[in-house]
Amino acid sequence: MNFEFDEKTLELQARLQAFLEEHVVPAEAVFDQQLAELHDPWAWTQAPVVRDLQKRARDAGLWNVFLPGKHGSGLTNLQYAPLAELTGRYWRLAPAALNCAAPDTGNMEVLAQYGTPAQQERWLKPLLNGEIRSAFAMTEPAVASSDATNIATSIVRDGDEYVINGRKWWITGAMNPDCEILIVMGKTDPSAERHRQQSMILVPRDTPGLEIRRGMHVLGYDDHDHGGHAELVFDDVRVPAWNLLLGEGDGFAIAQGRLGPGRIHHCMRSIGVAERAVELMCARADERVAFGGPISNQGVVKSWIADSRIKIEQLRLLVLRTAWLMDTVGNKAAHADIQAIKVETPRTVEWILDKAIQVHGAAGLSQDFPLAQAIASIRTLRFADGPDEVHAAALARGELKRQAARRKEAQA
Repeated sequence: MNFEFDEKTLELQARLQAFLEEHVVPAEAVFDQQLAELHDPWAWTQAPVVRDLQKRARDAGLWNVFLPGKHGSGLTNLQYAPLAELTGRYWRLAPAALNCAAPDTGNMEVLAQYGTPAQQERWLKPLLNGEIRSAFAMTEPAVASSDATNIATSIVRDGDEYVINGRKWWITGAMNPDCEILIVMGKTDPSAERHRQQSMILVPRDTPGLEIRRGMHVLGYDDHDHGGHAELVFDDVRVPAWNLLLGEGDGFAIAQGRLGPGRIHHCMRSIGVAERAVELMCARADERVAFGGPISNQGVVKSWIADSRIKIEQLRLLVLRTAWLMDTVGNKAAHADIQAIKVETPRTVEWILDKAIQVHGAAGLSQDFPLAQAIASIRTLRFADGPDEVHAAALARGELKRQAARRKEAQA
């Protein structure tokens, strides 16, 4: 087995590392200052330092590196993995600087894979250029959205238009005024077969009847520096029929196609979050003195640091294997591995962040370090793209089925 990255990946990795150290790290403090001065804090992408970083990233050839195929960089999932990990170390600015921030990445993948040429020209092109932002509207407050077939928002054909009614919440990025397009999932035929009831449709943010009701808080954070998580109301929202993605009843299939890459991208970046947490934890442990010496001498702290390193290396191997499988056998065949990393990554990184906070003492809970906000963000990933329990249950069903088949074969 060869665990080395190829030459192209290593070259991009070195180039990105230099870009982060030279431009992104110094920009973090500048970003905080500019964000505080913005008339609309939700418009974080309009901070001058963000625009400057995006220009520098394009000039450095580090733009849209997440997207395979003709519309993006052409990198495989395995090639993108170490780059996404690096951006995760500086999660507030680095993904946006490279135009590799969620939910735009997933939405661009949907438009690239399923959009018509007209839809791609109207929405994908400006997203690829970083001119606009987008949102993905699937989760609803009145139903258990872990079961996508529960989605209650209605999408009804009326002549040359579709009429949309319903409520959504936790719609990431929708508070940002630069968000101009939403991909909305709803039901076009409630009487159809269970996984053929849903469809996806493109809804411009300024469409009459679409109300951005409020931004949601995440463990006390409003997450305004990433565009927020909005509650939306659709009240007789009308859009042209050509805004439908693929056809009626294709929404569930599109969702499965979108969420696979989205899940692994979250996991890749989360490993970077964990690496930064360990870096901060070690530095704090060496400098903080208690009971006559640095707390890095304490056995429990050493144990946390050792366990953190082991957990990161295990997690990275699992994520890289999943990326390799997605490249070689496809997203569908790699589904069980995607489920595994979706379950394991947030709980592992959350554990590491918890220990890093503990080492920092009360300072770890404060705004002086990025750990508190990081753990709030990572905690959301245990719900985002489906709660852990749903993925674990599906993974168990697959394992039970596989083991039953092995027993049957052995008895034959």
